[in-house]
Formats: sequence, structure tokens, C-alpha cells
Amino acid sequence: MLPDGRKVKHYYPTESTGIAAGMLITALHEAGLAMLTHTPSPMKFLNEILGRPKSERPFLLLVVGYPADDARVPDIQRKPLEEFASFIET
Repeated sequence: MLPDGRKVKHYYPTESTGIAAGMLITALHEAGLAMLTHTPSPMKFLNEILGRPKSERPFLLLVVGYPADDARVPDIQRKPLEEFASFIET
């Protein structure tokens, strides 16, 4: 909303924010940082805590820091494409 009260139309704000968050998460990971993403519902409590106007909607909490020296990450592997996809040849 503009200072004079007029509303501004923003196109695809959720999608754009999600893409930006993904890029930030990737950059933090590449910098050697660990993070926890959290999307509590509802998130409006953040507006009051952070002193933000009601017109803004929180999207994501990212808790970021350096991992402990003995931190372990599960070895998650991707399934091969053939395991979950079917192909029909014509």
C-alpha cells in the first residue's frame, strides 16, 4: 500500500519469494552454513514481534548458523527416475 492509501498490485509475490528463498538457502549452504526452514501456521504473530504492518505477510523463518564440528547429515539419495516414472513410447 502506498503512503496515500492506494493499493499496488504485485504479481506472483509468493512464487517470487519462494524462488528468492531457494537461492538464499543454496548460497548459505555453499558458504558452509547450516539452516532450518520453518513455516509455522499462522505466521501473523511475527508482524507484532517485528513491528511490521498488517499488510505484510510473513513467508518463511530461516534459522542459520555454523554447524557443530560433529554435526551429521543423513545420507539421502535420490531415487532413479525409472523407479517412480512411467514412459509410454508412441
